[in-house]
Amino acid sequence: MSEAPLQTTEKSDRIGSYAEFWPYYISEHRSAKSRWLHFVGTSGFVLVLLTCILMDPTRMGAALMLASGALVAGFEMESQRSAAPVLLGTIVLFAVANPLVLLGVVWAYGFAWVGHFRVEHNRPATFTYPLWSLASDFKMVGWMWSGRLWTGDGREVAPLAG
Repeated sequence: MSEAPLQTTEKSDRIGSYAEFWPYYISEHRSAKSRWLHFVGTSGFVLVLLTCILMDPTRMGAALMLASGALVAGFEMESQRSAAPVLLGTIVLFAVANPLVLLGVVWAYGFAWVGHFRVEHNRPATFTYPLWSLASDFKMVGWMWSGRLWTGDGREVAPLAG
């Protein structure tokens, strides 16, 4: 009787850590137009979110507290599998606290996806790594706000580190 062959597990094609993901993310945003669209989208979302917090700090504060643990756990799970359910659940939680949040979400993703599909001609990383992409978008826009990376600098962005 012959022995059954050993079963091997296929190596995951997923990126293993956020430190490895960031260079990939920024390399998908080489075009100044694309970065500008992300900047407008994310800045608009932040304005909507701040407005919602000012309108009802108790409900939005409660939503932030409830979502924070799930977002941290989801961020850690992203190396193993997509955290899309965590992100979607968080969006629903915030929408229950204030439906106006949905306007900010549509605004942000609308601008970002135009940047990917019409300018960069690539697939948004958010489809595979939703929370890492969200964090990276805030990081990229933060760099833009601080002048470290801007929309028209013409600089190659992939080599930039953390």
